[in-house]
Amino acid sequence: MSDTPPAEPPRKRRRSAQGEATRRRILEAADELMFKRGVTATSIDDILLATGTSKSQLYSHFGDRERLVRAVVRHRGDVVLEREHGRLQRLRTFSGLVRWRDALVEANKLNGGAFGCGLGSMAAELADQDEQSRVALAETFARWQQLLSDGFVRMQKSNVLRDDADPETLATFLMAALQGGYLLAEAAHSVAPMAVALDMALEQVRSYLVSTPAA
Repeated sequence: MSDTPPAEPPRKRRRSAQGEATRRRILEAADELMFKRGVTATSIDDILLATGTSKSQLYSHFGDRERLVRAVVRHRGDVVLEREHGRLQRLRTFSGLVRWRDALVEANKLNGGAFGCGLGSMAAELADQDEQSRVALAETFARWQQLLSDGFVRMQKSNVLRDDADPETLATFLMAALQGGYLLAEAAHSVAPMAVALDMALEQVRSYLVSTPAA
C-alpha cells in the first residue's frame, strides 16, 4: 500500500465582485433565452451577444455548454421554488389556493400563454439527454409538490379539509393539472386552457372540504 496521501480536490477559486456579476449576467441571460427559445435553439453565440461577454469569460465561469445548461436548470428551479414558497408556505384555506391559482394564470397571461412552464419546458427537452438535469428537475418538481401537500396538511389540521383527503394525491393531481394546463396554453398561445385545467382541479379539492364555500 502506498504511503502517498490522497490528492486534495482542487479548491474553487474565489470570484471577485466583478466576476460574480459577470457570471450572474451570463446565467440570467441564458435562462431568459432558453425560456423563450428553448434549450436546443439557444446557442452560445446568442448568449454572448445578449451579454456582451466573450467565450473565454463564459467558459471560465461555466466550463462548457453542458455545465451552463445545468446551472440554468438549478437557477430556474431556485427562482420557482422561492416564488412558490412565498405563495404556499402559509396555505391553509381554499381561498388561499384560489389566490395561488389566480397568480399563476395572471403571470402566464402576460406572456399570452406562449412560453409554458419554464421547468416543464426544460424537462421535455432534457429528460432524455442529460441525466443530471433530469434528476435536478425531478427534485425541484418534488419540492414544489411538497409545498402543496404541506398546505393540504395544514388545511386538514385547521378543519378545512376532510380527514379522508390524501394531501399527497391532491398535490400530485393539482401539479399534473398545472403542467398540463401550461402545455395546452403554450400550444394555443392562450391562457384559457390553463385556467380551465386548474379550475377543474380546484373543484376536486373543493369536494373534500369540510364545508363548501360559496361560489
